[in-house]
Amino acid sequence: MNSRPLNILLADDDTDDCNFFEKALEEISIATKLQIVNDGEELMNYLSDNLVRTQNYTPLPDVIFLDLSMPRKTGFECLTEIKQNEKLKDIQVVMFSTSYLRDYDYEKQIINILKGLGADDYIRKRGGFEQLKQVINEALIKVKEKRGKKYEL
Repeated sequence: MNSRPLNILLADDDTDDCNFFEKALEEISIATKLQIVNDGEELMNYLSDNLVRTQNYTPLPDVIFLDLSMPRKTGFECLTEIKQNEKLKDIQVVMFSTSYLRDYDYEKQIINILKGLGADDYIRKRGGFEQLKQVINEALIKVKEKRGKKYEL
């Protein structure tokens, strides 16, 4: 049976967060291939380029981990554009944020708005590396289940 790594696109402007994310992926048992972009505009350009590219085709990601607060184009804006595009709307999007830690009701409202816009999941960035690894692993398990595909373990 042929299986392939899960294609992940991380959109995050914080270099430390990107490094922790990459390190966490290396330590979980799900086979992955990671691509990183550093702001919302770069994310949308990356996706657009992959839609029109005929040579050196890079497949669209299976899942995008999308930071809410980025320069040039926010996670909200990117999520809206992705879900309104017929060729991109089926990509699973996991919103990823450090925001709203102190106000649970406000965070819940934001999560409801994001789900209404088409987000598949929401992860609050946690302080500890082990917690980060756990939430990423759990999110990827959900992605695999929703996709219904077989991936290397």
